[in-house]
Amino acid sequence: MRFKELFILLLFVSGSIDMTSQVGINTTNPQEELHVAGATANARVDGLNATNNAENLGAGLTTRVYVDADGDLVLGDSGSTIEILVDSENYLEDVENSTNIINQVGTSIGYNTAGTPANIPAATFTLTKNAILEINYSVSYSVYKTSNPNGRIDDRHARIVQTALFFRQNTIAGPAVVNDVDGNPINGGPWCIDVNPAGTVCLETGGMIGLNGQFYTNGNGSRGAYQNFRNTGTDYVKLGPGTYVAMFAGQLAVGNVGGTGAVKMYLGSGDDDLQIIAYYYE
Repeated sequence: MRFKELFILLLFVSGSIDMTSQVGINTTNPQEELHVAGATANARVDGLNATNNAENLGAGLTTRVYVDADGDLVLGDSGSTIEILVDSENYLEDVENSTNIINQVGTSIGYNTAGTPANIPAATFTLTKNAILEINYSVSYSVYKTSNPNGRIDDRHARIVQTALFFRQNTIAGPAVVNDVDGNPINGGPWCIDVNPAGTVCLETGGMIGLNGQFYTNGNGSRGAYQNFRNTGTDYVKLGPGTYVAMFAGQLAVGNVGGTGAVKMYLGSGDDDLQIIAYYYE
């Protein structure tokens, strides 16, 4: 009789295991094969921690978890999550000519594209998937009436110098990127990245980021500073897969244009730092 009861019990347990293919933690009613219930519940895999897994980025950071072809959970290395796309200590050509000149305007409706990347192949980068781009730049400029020490400005007028960065597709002659990966105008744009000489007609629009500015004034025509200035900017933008190149735009504006003559700004006349980092999220 005891053997019969034990046999029936084993059959019951065996049947329960076969019928219950779901495992619940903190729940008696699992809804999936593995169900961890609770508003503050979490799961820990020791094989993925910083001590046991070299791909874990360590304390204070988070590491992306992927599923491989076998269905195993694996950590992505830093290269699959974060990528430095551009890291240049002198991004633009160090010249003062028609390629990087920005003419002074009074009240302008936009900016002017200026400067040419010094190393075109290295300046172009490709995103393999959706990414948040972080840009950090320090761009040089000089300001005077003519490109020599005798051309210093001495009218004491306050001029605003503004710079920003935008992207073109594929090459430096490609179309400007206007919208982010979600279809939204970048930084509330579109922005005018090229205007006619009078500053009254917009010739091209694009999505500008890292917009920053400072004021310049000088009243000494023989001793005032006129070159080796820097403008800096930091910003973020979401872009999709594709090939891009970063370009600069700027503006030199003044409230009173009388009495001085033509004033010019040369963007990128000295060393220019640019760093672009991609944070892939899809």
